[in-house]
Amino acid sequence: MLQTSLRGAVAGVAATAVMTLEQPLDKRLFDSKYDDVEILGKLVTRGEDWQPIGVALHLQNGAILGAAYARLKPSLPGPAILRGLLAGLIEHVVTWPMTALVDRYHPARKELPKLAANRRAFGQATIRHAVFGIVLGLLEHTLNDRST
Repeated sequence: MLQTSLRGAVAGVAATAVMTLEQPLDKRLFDSKYDDVEILGKLVTRGEDWQPIGVALHLQNGAILGAAYARLKPSLPGPAILRGLLAGLIEHVVTWPMTALVDRYHPARKELPKLAANRRAFGQATIRHAVFGIVLGLLEHTLNDRST
């Protein structure tokens, strides 16, 4: 059970890395400055180190989501790619309402784009979470199903 969760966490970190690398593309595609790493990093520091801190926090979140996904995937329908996509999009839709809190309370809110009613940012987040979910589903399946 622990090994399943650990392999899920590894898959979550890898999926988050891919999602983070994809982020500049969707920023250009949607002509929006919405940046997950910036939101996370500037939550902790206002200094120059916000970017590596933001990446570390983003990867940590991916590990947690990957471990949870590995434990919950038996309750999700379909093949690995569909299960992962579904999990990524569910996480996106469930957490998106928290953008209102970012808009109102984030310490760097004046430097960040408004998100709650921002359709472009919602579109970006949808693409990002789809990428995350697909990579998570495929990689977690490979890591955990190969080990059994």
